[in-house]
Amino acid sequence: MVSTSTAPSSAEIVERAYGACARLARDHYENFPVASMLVPKRMRRAVAAVYAFARRADDFADEPGCRDAERLRLLDDWHQRLLGAAAGSTPSDSTDDLIFVAVADAMRAHQLPVTLFADLLSAFRQDVTVKRYRTWTDVLDYCSRSANPVGRLVLRIAGHNDEGLDRASDALCTALQLTNFWQDFARDWANGRLYVPTTDRDACGARDADLDRALAAISTSPAVATIVPMPAAWKTALREMTQRTRRLFTEGRPVCDGVQGRLKYELRLTWLGGTRILDRLERADFEVFANRPTLTARDIAPLVWRIASWTGA
Repeated sequence: MVSTSTAPSSAEIVERAYGACARLARDHYENFPVASMLVPKRMRRAVAAVYAFARRADDFADEPGCRDAERLRLLDDWHQRLLGAAAGSTPSDSTDDLIFVAVADAMRAHQLPVTLFADLLSAFRQDVTVKRYRTWTDVLDYCSRSANPVGRLVLRIAGHNDEGLDRASDALCTALQLTNFWQDFARDWANGRLYVPTTDRDACGARDADLDRALAAISTSPAVATIVPMPAAWKTALREMTQRTRRLFTEGRPVCDGVQGRLKYELRLTWLGGTRILDRLERADFEVFANRPTLTARDIAPLVWRIASWTGA
């Protein structure tokens, strides 16, 4: 009996690829919206492809039970696949390869520079090899590759190629990345990572041993997490980090007003969500071992209200 089945067309494979990226975006919790309903429909597929590319690479960098050499190998392979996608090679039909089908299509449709994707991978490699940062400049350099390329890719997908918008987007993306650092301070310390620069730590008189004692107490009895105080010197350091982050949010605000349509509201929601996390950190007096501030469904109404009255945000 002759089979009547046929191989899927190129268009069908591209549709399947974008569908896989969209599912990956939906299945992962994020503090800030990713390809949400506020993103213009014409942009959602490409934004989901960018997210899926970065999400999988980030997973490689943090792969549990993996040696650092294996993490770096996985990221090197991801980089080679990226170069192949940019060159127009045809990948197989695995889930990971479908991501690159979507990435390649998004690159062609929106003239997305491969260098922005490569910058993201360089930051993920750095996640594997660097656990501490000496200066604030070092932290900002990391953010320039771990966060800022995403903002620029979104702007390109939206049809913007403007230096002023790029600068504002960089400030907003860096502020969001830093907010995530302060939000995850306790988790990162438990995994041997610290994003407060050592020069600022020392200037505040903060000591690693104090954090180690707090973490040891929680490890012995997780129930005590709510009563383990954050050392005062570390609160001072985080307060300084938060103030610097707020200044970057201020510098990044113009990108929320420099785009049009639904994207404008998506960016405003992202800006407001990030600053709300900082508000909660400050309101909790930086007791990060007791509570990790997050956004919940209860935040939707007040955030939407502030979008409506944006000039007073």
